[in-house]
Amino acid sequence: MSHTRVLTVTEALVFDGENPELIRGNVTFKDGLVTALGAQEEGELLPAKGRVLVPGLIDAHFHAYAISLDGFRNERGPLSFAALAGAKRLGEALSRGFTTVRDVAGGDIGLSSAIKAGLLDSPRYFYTGPALSQTGGHGDPREADVDVCFGHGHMCEVVDGVEPLRVAVRERLRTGAHAIKIMASGGVVSLTDPLAIPQYSDEEIAVVVAEATRRGSYVAAHAYSPAAIAHSVRNGVRSIEHGNLLDVPTAALMAEHGAFLVPTLAAYAAMDRRGDEVGLSEVSKAKNLEVLTAGGEAIKLALAAGIPVGFGSDLMGDLADEQLNGLALQIEAVGVFETLRSATSVNAALLQEPTLGRLAPNMAGDAVLLDGNPFEDASVLFDESRPRTVIQGGRVLLAP
Repeated sequence: MSHTRVLTVTEALVFDGENPELIRGNVTFKDGLVTALGAQEEGELLPAKGRVLVPGLIDAHFHAYAISLDGFRNERGPLSFAALAGAKRLGEALSRGFTTVRDVAGGDIGLSSAIKAGLLDSPRYFYTGPALSQTGGHGDPREADVDVCFGHGHMCEVVDGVEPLRVAVRERLRTGAHAIKIMASGGVVSLTDPLAIPQYSDEEIAVVVAEATRRGSYVAAHAYSPAAIAHSVRNGVRSIEHGNLLDVPTAALMAEHGAFLVPTLAAYAAMDRRGDEVGLSEVSKAKNLEVLTAGGEAIKLALAAGIPVGFGSDLMGDLADEQLNGLALQIEAVGVFETLRSATSVNAALLQEPTLGRLAPNMAGDAVLLDGNPFEDASVLFDESRPRTVIQGGRVLLAP
């Protein structure tokens, strides 16, 4: 006989994911869903004592298999090691309050199946499989003077041409990919591609978008410069990842096309401070300086243009422990309310998952009870020494 699981968080101040006004009262979770906001009390009680309860946080730019900042090590190391390291990274993200992640460049049906089977504690897991890159693009880990073949790895695959891309997209969707990731401009950790130059042709991006859209999916594009962003959204890309060099005209174009921006401020700050510690190449250090300070301004431009702005971390190797610092940096740019929206309801809309990212009846029972009120003391969101209680599917997973 099954037993109904009921949990009520009592005397909370509730951020519902969308509204700046906090709701005072109780929140009841039953069978994995939010069933009531208000005075109801039943089942197991979790006293909030006036602390703030927020929806489970969502990181929309996560990399489970990014065990290093070395491209070849990430791509060609043993998959068993990457999967075990990824499981640890996922568990640590959950402990910080991220109850959902979107893995854009990596992940696969094996890791997803292990999570669904309960073999590891993990956020809800959405993945793209290996990102698609042109030869010499951001997903090609080869230095210019290295004469070796590279076709695919755990995080990226080099695919050129319309018909090969069509097959690659279909294969990802066959094996459970939530969305498709393409590399549409140069990147910081890749070694041979200038940051600003668009990658892939119009025809190549268009076929990727067409195949994904027909399956009810969408395309996310790594893109920094206005030229690369415009090239992407004009061809139907829905989610711009990073977008640090966004300008006013390109922001207007993104808004016109209904595109999302997923900033990843934590990655650049971490690489700037800890580049030597993690072995960041001199080429990558120089590229990082080009985008380091621009990300916060891009978020402001995007919000002013009416673009939905999400939240992502994009942390690789030992830098994974900087995930909460991404919240601090986004708060510094646009404040607590917009940052909380980004990491909850906006990211849920990006994922096309209407039951996530909000605390309301019939929503998924994911929440984080913070050690105070972030609208009065923002550090309760990003100070990892402050205790937090993580609830996933209406069940307390982690408590101080």
